[in-house]
Amino acid sequence: MIENLLLGFSQALTLENLFYCFTGVFVGTFIGVLPGVGALAAVSLLLPVTFYLEPLSALIMLAGIFYGAEYGGSISAILLNLPGTTSSAVVCLDGYPMAKNNRAGVALFVTAIASFIGGSIGIVLLMALAPAFVALALNFSAPEYFAVIVFGLIAASTISQGSQIKSIAMVLTGLGLGTVGMDVNTGIPRLTFGMRELYDGISIVAVAMGLFGVSEIIASVRYASRQRTKIKVSMRDMLPTWDETRRSILPTMRGTSIGSLFGALPGTGATVASFISYAIEKRVSRHPERFGKGAVEGIAGPESSNNAAAQTAFIPTLTLGIPGTATMALILGAMMIHGITPGPSMISNEPVVFWGLIASFWIGNVLLLVLNIPLIRFWVAVLQTPYRLLYPAVIGLICIGVYSINRSVFDVYLVFILGIMGYGMRLLNFQPAPLLLGFVLGPLLEENFRRSLIISRGDYGIFLERPISAAVLAVSLGLLILALYSNVRQRCNAKTSRASGSG
Repeated sequence: MIENLLLGFSQALTLENLFYCFTGVFVGTFIGVLPGVGALAAVSLLLPVTFYLEPLSALIMLAGIFYGAEYGGSISAILLNLPGTTSSAVVCLDGYPMAKNNRAGVALFVTAIASFIGGSIGIVLLMALAPAFVALALNFSAPEYFAVIVFGLIAASTISQGSQIKSIAMVLTGLGLGTVGMDVNTGIPRLTFGMRELYDGISIVAVAMGLFGVSEIIASVRYASRQRTKIKVSMRDMLPTWDETRRSILPTMRGTSIGSLFGALPGTGATVASFISYAIEKRVSRHPERFGKGAVEGIAGPESSNNAAAQTAFIPTLTLGIPGTATMALILGAMMIHGITPGPSMISNEPVVFWGLIASFWIGNVLLLVLNIPLIRFWVAVLQTPYRLLYPAVIGLICIGVYSINRSVFDVYLVFILGIMGYGMRLLNFQPAPLLLGFVLGPLLEENFRRSLIISRGDYGIFLERPISAAVLAVSLGLLILALYSNVRQRCNAKTSRASGSG
C-alpha cells in the first residue's frame, strides 16, 4: 500500500495535477457556497471542461469540485441560514444561531477542522477497504453485476428522502432515457423519433446540467428577494474556547464513523449520514436543550460525517463500478468518457489513475484546510453578491459548456427543456437524483442482463442459481417490499388522522 501511495503522490504532485486539484477545490467551494446549487450542480457545470484534460487530471479536478462543494455548502448554511448543499442543511440548525450570537467565526473554524478530520479518516478507510472490495468483486460475473446494479438502484430510490414510490418512478424514467439511441447489439435506433441528434443517445452532460444546473438556478431565484444582512468575520473571532474545543472532539469522531459507513453504502451518502449524526449527537448529549440554539456539537458531528462520507463514497464507485450517489454517477460517467473502466480491474489496469486519485484526496483535503480559513472573508463577500448578477453568468457558462462538447445547438435546447422538466419535478416533489442514477446505470444493467442470458442460453434461473446474485436480489426485493409497505402505512395513517380530525 505504501509503494502504491508513493506512486500516486509522484503523479498527484506534478505541477499540472496540483493546479487542477487546487482549481477543483477552489471552484467547488465557490459553487458550494452559493445557496441551492450544491455538489451535483457544481460537478455538472464543470464536467465539459474536463473532457479536454488527461484522465487523471480530469478526475482529480472533478473529485476536488465534489468535496470542495460539500465543504462550501456549510458556509452559506452558517452565515445565511441557506444551505449550499442538501447535506449541509442540518448545519443550519445550530450554525446560524451561533452566527446570530456573534460566534460565526467559531462555527466556521469548527466546520473546517471537523471536515479535515472526517475527510482524512475517510481517505484512510478508502485505502484500506478498496483492496477488500476488489477481492470480493473478482468473483463477480454478469449475473452478479446485474444483481448489484439492481440493488444500487433500489437502495437509492428507497433510502433517499421523499416519497419512495416517486423515487422508484424516477429510477424507471432514468432507465427509459438510458435506452435512447442506437441499440449496441442490433444497431436499430430506439426512441429517437427520427431525430439524428439522438442516435448516439442523450448526453450525460445535458441531463446533469439540465436537471441539476438549470433547475437549481430556477429554484434559487426565490433567494434573490431575501434581504441579507452585512456579516463581518475576523480571524481573531475564529478561535474557539477550551469548552467548545472539548465538546467538539467526541462528536467529530462519532460523525466520522457514521459518515464512513454510510458513504460506502449505495443510496445513502453524505445527506443521510449528516442527519443521522446530528440525531445521535442530540440523543447522547447531556444537554439536548442546547441543540437548535447554537450547540457546537451540532456542527462538528454532521460536518465530519459529511466529509467522511464524501471520501468513502468512492469505494463502491472505483472498486465495483457502482455509484452510490448521483454525483458519483457523474464521476463514473466521466471515467467512461476518458476510456477508464471502473471496477475490480481498475487497480491492476490503471494503477497510476487509481492511486494518483487517492493521493490527490490527501492534497485536496489539506488545501481545503489551508485555503478556506484565510479565505473566510472572501466567501463572505461572495455571499453578498446580488443573485441577479451571479446566476445569469452561471447560465452563460452552462450554454458554452454544453455547446462546446458536440458543437450542437440541439444539446443547448435539450438542457433547457430538461431544466424546466427538472424544476417541474421539484415542484411535484419528484427527486431528480434517482433519475440520473437510473440514466447512468441503465445501459450497464441492460448489458449485464443480456450477457447473463447469453451465458445461460436464455435461462432466467441463472440469477437465482448463483449464490451472490441470489442473495443480493433477495435483499433488493426485501428493500422494495419494505418501501411499498411503509408507503402504504403512511397513507393509512394520514387517512386515519384526517378522519379523527374531522370527527
